[in-house]
Amino acid sequence: MTGSGVHGANFWQQLPRPIVGLAPMDGVTDHACRHIQKKYGCPAVVYTEFVAVERLRVGDWSLLKDFRYDESQRPVVAQVYGHTPALFEQMAILLCELGFDGIDLNMGCPATQIVHRGSGAGLIRTPLLAQELVRATRRGVEAWQNGANVQEIPELAPHLVEQVVGWRAQLPPAFQRRRPVPVSVKTRIGYAVPQVREWIPWLLECEPAALALHGRTLQQRYSGSADWEQIGLAAELARGSDTLLLGNGDVGSYSAALQRCAAYGLDGVLIGRGSNGNPFVFSLEQPQDRYRLLRVALEHAQLHEATGDRRPGRFLAMRKHLGWYARWVPAASALRRALVESTTAAEVAALLDAYFLQRRTWEPANVAGGGNGGKTVIDWM
Repeated sequence: MTGSGVHGANFWQQLPRPIVGLAPMDGVTDHACRHIQKKYGCPAVVYTEFVAVERLRVGDWSLLKDFRYDESQRPVVAQVYGHTPALFEQMAILLCELGFDGIDLNMGCPATQIVHRGSGAGLIRTPLLAQELVRATRRGVEAWQNGANVQEIPELAPHLVEQVVGWRAQLPPAFQRRRPVPVSVKTRIGYAVPQVREWIPWLLECEPAALALHGRTLQQRYSGSADWEQIGLAAELARGSDTLLLGNGDVGSYSAALQRCAAYGLDGVLIGRGSNGNPFVFSLEQPQDRYRLLRVALEHAQLHEATGDRRPGRFLAMRKHLGWYARWVPAASALRRALVESTTAAEVAALLDAYFLQRRTWEPANVAGGGNGGKTVIDWM
């Protein structure tokens, strides 16, 4: 059988150009976030938050929770990080069993604790290891295509094996079939200074299906401006290969994404922070109703509560999203202060209900028999 990446058909080659997708963001793009972004903005591709391959060996009960997705999110790519080739190979088998459309290797995270272990953007300094991680992931995909399964992953906790087997049984038949699963990479333009000419050819030599490039160095983290000239240089280096080149950094609208693709010869762009609190960023037409994002915020909060970790305090992860959603409306400061102190979706609904009562901004209900004279949250949903 053929392997992953450019070796065999893959969804990346089937996406219309230019590709405008949702960038993976740790602590942001969880299952609920991706569902909402896909439902209202429909980015061409979404990624999970990055997950350490080392978690295969610790029997982590939350491992599959971090890989949770639903069919509406396709194509959905699982992003992983680490520095041990054997674990990338094993993780690839597990991710294929879970039905992901692709597997992405994070070589761009600037977090100190990750970089110091030689993972994330630390791999920019060890290009031979970076290459081996790509090849190990591809070997895992090839092993799965040839019949390998989670029962064969050494030291994988029995409860995880059971969960994966159950998950796979619920997948649509097309995603239970053993098929090519493309391997991609997301990285940065350099470690301390831009080094695209030195770094990117190492990755292209491995023939990843796609290469997403953030226009900052590791040392910049998220400060300063993304260097799109360096991204354009990477696109020149990739030209003529079968690897798609996507840019990332400081893109705040769909039209800006299209402009960057045209200006720098890119196959696509990933939008990250520009999508926070605004899934409509993936559309040329923005909603005329400035309160619509508040309705989306409530739906997001309800989905987060229903599908996330229900332990006390875990709603805290939703608060930043609520603050982002509330940026665009009148009296935003007071509303945001209240929302970022909420602890449940019901509390969010009550706060938004009170906000609309105070603003006297009523809209026709979207429920049978509804009007615009009610005084409950359903009237503005």
